[in-house]
Amino acid sequence: MEHVSFPPLSRFAICGGTHGNEMTGVYMVRELQKKKLEKAGSVSITSVLSNPWAVDVCKRYIDKDLNRCFTNAFLSAPITDLTPYEVKRAQELNAQLGPKGSEDAVDLICDFHNTTANMGLCLIFYTIDWLTLHIYKYIKSKITSVPVRLIQLDLPISEAYSLESVGKHSFAIEIGPQPCGVLRADIFNIAKEALDLTMEWIQKFNSGSTFEGDAVEAYNMAKSVDYPRDPTTGELTAVIHPQLQDNDFKLLQPGDPIFLSFSGETVKHDGEELYPFFVNECAYYEKKIAFHLARKITLAIPSISVTRD
Repeated sequence: MEHVSFPPLSRFAICGGTHGNEMTGVYMVRELQKKKLEKAGSVSITSVLSNPWAVDVCKRYIDKDLNRCFTNAFLSAPITDLTPYEVKRAQELNAQLGPKGSEDAVDLICDFHNTTANMGLCLIFYTIDWLTLHIYKYIKSKITSVPVRLIQLDLPISEAYSLESVGKHSFAIEIGPQPCGVLRADIFNIAKEALDLTMEWIQKFNSGSTFEGDAVEAYNMAKSVDYPRDPTTGELTAVIHPQLQDNDFKLLQPGDPIFLSFSGETVKHDGEELYPFFVNECAYYEKKIAFHLARKITLAIPSISVTRD
């Protein structure tokens, strides 16, 4: 692959509290703001508590999931008295960090999230972005205390629904397991290490380092699976099977157990071989998602460096 160059990364936004009960990002941002960190080497830093009303009451959201409000449709919707708070907040954040898809958008956004699923440290991205993939590769090469994985949500940027999609380059960090409303030292420290490594990588990139091409593995989102439900009431009739619980990213093969009914019957996977993730995520019950399934893919990435004048 041919070498690729990018302009320097001069503006970096670090976001947390997009979901008000995911405490790692909340306290990451609070610590940055307490230290008044506005510059790191050649990069200006903006730290953003994304959903302050939800943080104040330690809830995922007030009216609507903020991390589903950054599609072009929501960002351009007229504001009325009936507009959900999170749609208004998304438009405020788009004005502050974007506008999405424009040259005025910040160069890089990292948004911190927690999951109750046993996923280790995951970077989540949308379109193939060589720069983001090199940041992932760098973090993965340095962090050995937990698995570090890459998840791709294959959506056009106009339909990308989460906060980080506002930036020119972007990724979300998803780390767990951690219960909602709880702050764990081990989880916080891993997230802090990932942030420190990201800033370290930016300094190397802006200083003229060349990052050699390579290949990285990623998990490409394929589909979501709901719990078995009563067709009349919609209530659950089964839970995640013990053999699947806490086994995010373990290959799921046809015949493997996925649910255990309340009457003791096992429901087995009958599709293609795929990798489950966000298994039994607390916040996804309302979305009718028991887990997602992904295909493992390999992405070739070119060497990159900063564009020189």
